[in-house]
Amino acid sequence: MMTGVSMWKDNEIGCEDSVMGAGQRDDKNSLGPEQLTSLGHHKFPSALTHSPKEIWKKGGRVFSVLLGINLVLLSCTLVSGGAFHEIKLHDYDVFFMLTIVMLIAIVWMLFYLIHTSRHRGAILCKDAHAGPIWLRGGLVLFAVLTLVMDVFKTGYYSSFSHCLTAIKITYPIVQALFVIVQTYFLWVSAKDCVHVHLDVTRCGLMVTLTTNLAVWMSAVTDESVHKAQLKNPNGTHRMPGIRSSASESCSCDGKLCSVFHDGYFWMYPFNIEYSLFASAMVYVMWKNVGRFIDHHTNPMHHLKFKLFKKNFFVGAILGLLILVTGIGVLTVYEIQVNKNNPVEKKEQALMMYYIFNIVCLGLTSLASIAGSIVYRFDKRDMDRHKNPTRTLDVALLMGAALGQYAISYYSIVAIVASMSRDTISALNLTCSLLMIAQHTFQNIFIIEGLHRQPPEEENKIDPQQKDLYGLTFVNMNAVSLRVPDSGSALPSTTPPALAIQAPSEAIQSIRVSKKVNWRRRLLKEVSSFLLLCNVILWIMPAFGARPQFDNERELRFYGYPMWAAIVDICLPFGIFYRMHAVASLLEVYIMS
Repeated sequence: MMTGVSMWKDNEIGCEDSVMGAGQRDDKNSLGPEQLTSLGHHKFPSALTHSPKEIWKKGGRVFSVLLGINLVLLSCTLVSGGAFHEIKLHDYDVFFMLTIVMLIAIVWMLFYLIHTSRHRGAILCKDAHAGPIWLRGGLVLFAVLTLVMDVFKTGYYSSFSHCLTAIKITYPIVQALFVIVQTYFLWVSAKDCVHVHLDVTRCGLMVTLTTNLAVWMSAVTDESVHKAQLKNPNGTHRMPGIRSSASESCSCDGKLCSVFHDGYFWMYPFNIEYSLFASAMVYVMWKNVGRFIDHHTNPMHHLKFKLFKKNFFVGAILGLLILVTGIGVLTVYEIQVNKNNPVEKKEQALMMYYIFNIVCLGLTSLASIAGSIVYRFDKRDMDRHKNPTRTLDVALLMGAALGQYAISYYSIVAIVASMSRDTISALNLTCSLLMIAQHTFQNIFIIEGLHRQPPEEENKIDPQQKDLYGLTFVNMNAVSLRVPDSGSALPSTTPPALAIQAPSEAIQSIRVSKKVNWRRRLLKEVSSFLLLCNVILWIMPAFGARPQFDNERELRFYGYPMWAAIVDICLPFGIFYRMHAVASLLEVYIMS
């Protein structure tokens, strides 16, 4: 039996490390007696040979990846081409393609839910790390706000029903249905390790994943085009939702039409985050297809979220203070910059924005460094078990940070090369440098926290020992009387190890326990502070703050086309980084 478990470990490690590598082997040696009985009609694969069925499983995973790559490239081509006047593509072409793939994904998800509920052996085990409750709760919240956006968008497009194609009115309705079905699908199936129809399941999940990425690209493009029209009305971008040839006959004159138009653009950040959250959860499901989990070698950690117990709330109070201040700064910034105010007013708003960001980034950098130092003294072991969810979290943190890295380095080069000596340039340079440092230190803190094991159960004191030194205040005279040299004063049932324990050892145990509690409390304070700071750092760019265009230093240095392309490509990744960091910091907080 031990040999079988070892063979299963090797097979799992070899199969799970690569996205395009070998498919998951159906190694039944890792299963318990009950599972072996239920799967007795299957043949055991040999550890030294590869059957044709196993080889096709490898090809099945590769085929699903290639299918996803082709769908993403097609979506990227249509979405990017439909955003400009010069290219003979229209936004209704993009809507038609998105509607088709969303309908296919809806049909497949319904098939999956019905089939797995009827097939008794479809799901033999579940991944305890996949789809935690706070991630699914965030998904539901973003789904509700996305449905609000679809209502606004349907009302807006319905105002032009006499001059727009039917697909534009149909698209938000289909998207709302897709969001409802997918949210329920991920809520009940995010932890599944499917073991039937492996190739069909992989392809279906990959189609769902690429559909979310296509919707994300469309939303990001529409929002970027909208912002570009506000900053540069004479640009070459096509306004989203209205054909250029019909823009004169499709004017938005009514008050209700303007409310619908502004409303669905304000809801775009939530739709963008919903698509990315769903993409991450679907990817973990794709990785878990055909996977067997041995809960002895990969234990489940039952974490309890105790927010209001034994906390000083220093991090939460400081974080809330920065959050409220940031909302005020954003409000003043939007009013001062977007109105026809004098240049001095706009520069004052930019200075206020940069000063706030410098303070916030500086504090978060120091907090991340402090948390990393505390980890140096943390005695918890590193969690080295296989965990696709954690692997994806780390990859997304590192990859999404590249977007903000790129913008910061372009800004640094522009400011230094242009030899600018004014106050705005100095603040911009400082903010860019701190942005790079903050991303680096925060990533180190989060990644190390995700790889730490939760507080172990073995740290709990035995009830018999707790009677001796588990109290907050200990009368050491009484302890001394209970531990005489002869040991006769102790009950006969007391273990020998406890009978010979000296008072100094009890004091040492209490001190060690207090040190551990202080470290964990400090980690919780750092995590809560960073979490709230990342919320405001997500809100500011997601809801309209664009100092990259309001500050004209980079625009003059690179030119509008190049700088707009840099910001429009890199900024969505920077915005996603903040929301993903919030989710990861919440997990670090709970695990501390």
